[in-house]
Amino acid sequence: MQKKIIAIIGGPGTGKTTLINGLITKGFCCYPEISREIILDAQKKGIDQLFLEEPLLFSELLLEGRKKQYEDAIQEPNEIVFIDRGLPDVLGYLHYVNQEYPTSFATACRENRYSSVFILPPWKEIYVSDQARYETYEQAIAIHQHIIKTYSDFDYNPIEVPKDTVENRIQFILEAI
Repeated sequence: MQKKIIAIIGGPGTGKTTLINGLITKGFCCYPEISREIILDAQKKGIDQLFLEEPLLFSELLLEGRKKQYEDAIQEPNEIVFIDRGLPDVLGYLHYVNQEYPTSFATACRENRYSSVFILPPWKEIYVSDQARYETYEQAIAIHQHIIKTYSDFDYNPIEVPKDTVENRIQFILEAI
């Protein structure tokens, strides 16, 4: 079987981390979302929202972290690796704030391709803002649309995961791969 590196994507607050945690519980190899680490590290240094204050710096850190995750996933002995967000997410957020970026960002997205991409749709009933998630639900919907377009621009056709229990969402993904 060929290695499958699968990105779980979507706007903020759609249940990605909960889904990844469910996959971990079932014994799958999963890589967590890394933006929260970058946000909390910046907050320790007195920068409340690094993405809002320095979107390009934040995105460079995120892109490098996600490239490393992808490279690490290739080396994993597991045949299937799930990753909470992919490289094109970085560009989707930059498009959302209308921020230009170096061509190296798009090159990284073209060079590090996922086997499959599953997208979790906005879901108002589970959406919660917190210390690292500052967006309103309406902003989350807009970000979601930018993420879909960005993945489409890189010739992905994300499979939408229905709003359902974590168990049923996991089953949907496993049946689709």
